[in-house]
Amino acid sequence: MADEKPQIDELAGTEQPFVQHLVELRDRLLRAVYGIAAVFAVLVFYPGPSHLYDLLAMPLVKALPEGSKMIAVGVVSPFLVPIKVSVLAAIGLSLPWILYQAWAFIAPGLYKHEKKLVLPLVAASTLLFYMGAAFCYFVVFGQAFPAIQRMAPASVAVTPDIEAYLDFVITLFIAFGVAFEVPIAVIILARIGIVSIAQLRAFRSYFWVGAAAVAGLVTPPDPVSMVALLVPMGLLYEVGIWAAQLFIKHTKAPDAAEEPANP
Repeated sequence: MADEKPQIDELAGTEQPFVQHLVELRDRLLRAVYGIAAVFAVLVFYPGPSHLYDLLAMPLVKALPEGSKMIAVGVVSPFLVPIKVSVLAAIGLSLPWILYQAWAFIAPGLYKHEKKLVLPLVAASTLLFYMGAAFCYFVVFGQAFPAIQRMAPASVAVTPDIEAYLDFVITLFIAFGVAFEVPIAVIILARIGIVSIAQLRAFRSYFWVGAAAVAGLVTPPDPVSMVALLVPMGLLYEVGIWAAQLFIKHTKAPDAAEEPANP
């Protein structure tokens, strides 16, 4: 029988008491909060909450009839809404720092092949979320808001409320950001064995139907916005299938990657 090399546990001797894990978790959470607070402080001084809201509202303001402006229904809305925008912007800009803290907390408990899987997924999911939000702002808003204004009756004065607008755009940012995570979902499902690559390829037509339903629910009521979400989701699904094959190949455990020795 061929000699077998003893398997060395990479995590042997790294165990820590439960209380120490809680202390580490607290420290990581505090560092994430401090990072958000630092970014928020910078945004308050430059460019400032009001200017940030102006940037967020620019796609809609450009689409409004000449001379029209947005309104603030609430008494404190002119103050609170720009502050909310600054807080949300600080969280968004701090996302890499927040995810790094999460990674630093869980990384000591992962094997080397698991780190090869988790770290690229964390980085890719962050980038894809940013891409989804940017696509929504620069492409979808620019097409959807003018279309919505064209459909408004002539007897209606279009004066959107700033708080309602904020809720609307944040919902769409999250929807597009999550929709752009399709490759990550595909990779995870294939890597943990819930579906195979062949099943993912066979599921293409069903995915397009489901993606069309999602696009119709989360986008404004115009065909351009729906197609603007549907097409990227379909393309990203194909990217996910291709990337899943690479991840399955390069993130196997050492004992799974090698054929067992013959007796």
